[in-house]
Amino acid sequence: MDIPSIDADHLTSKHVLLDVREQHEWDAGHAVGALHVPMGDVPARFGELPADADVVVVCHVGGRSARVTDWLLGQGYACRNLTGGMLAYAAAGLPLTSENGQPPSVD
Repeated sequence: MDIPSIDADHLTSKHVLLDVREQHEWDAGHAVGALHVPMGDVPARFGELPADADVVVVCHVGGRSARVTDWLLGQGYACRNLTGGMLAYAAAGLPLTSENGQPPSVD
C-alpha cells in the first residue's frame, strides 16, 4: 500500500489529527486537540471531518490508520497517515492528555 504519510516531527498546529483507536486507548492518552472516531465508526461518521483541514490519521503504530487513510482517500477525502502512530507522536515529545484521570500513556 502506497499511502501518503507524515512523520510526527513534521506535524504543526495546522494539522488536525483523526485518532481511530478504540475508546480505552483514547482514554489512556491522546494528542491534545485530536478528533476521536474509532476505526469501525469511520464509514458512518467521516462526514463529520472538516472538509478544508489538513487531516492526519493516527492509531497506535500506524496499521489501522493506514487502512483508514486508504479508505478515506478512496472516498475522495484528502488525508495522510501518521508514520509510527501514537508511539512516534509520544516519542517526538508532542503534547498528550488523558481522559481517565491518570498521566497520559500510549503504550
